[in-house]
Amino acid sequence: MYTGKGDDGKTYLYSGKRVHKDNPRIEAYGSIDELNSWLGLAASITKDEKLRNMLKEIQSTLFVVSGELASEGVRETPRISRKEVERLELLTNEIYQKLPRLTKFILPGGSMLSSILHIARTVCRRAERRVVTLSKKTEINKEIIPYLNRLSSLLFNMAR
Repeated sequence: MYTGKGDDGKTYLYSGKRVHKDNPRIEAYGSIDELNSWLGLAASITKDEKLRNMLKEIQSTLFVVSGELASEGVRETPRISRKEVERLELLTNEIYQKLPRLTKFILPGGSMLSSILHIARTVCRRAERRVVTLSKKTEINKEIIPYLNRLSSLLFNMAR
């Protein structure tokens, strides 16, 4: 099924406002959506149940982030808080402690799962840049940028 409502290069925000598809807000939550898809792929191929559960938890949080970014002027949407940033810090520290000391740059790859997590990391960094661009034009939840920053670090350590 299709509606054809986007054929003019515009889309709707949650508030009902129509904006161009290259609007910084659309670019920001579009990058989050892409990141979420890569994490879904990683979750679907890992045999590690703990990692799968972490990835699914992150995916759920990213849905909240996307909703926030798509909700210009709508106050009753769910929002992330400092708690989600701190959760990523705990997970990153837990994984980092089990890894060998990093003494040089590493090439992305190693396994299919590691490669996908590296792609997710780079998409996360792009999403962070898009959210920074948006934050220069409008007010956003101040926890979104730190969340994405911590998430890219976590994904790097997961990939290792």
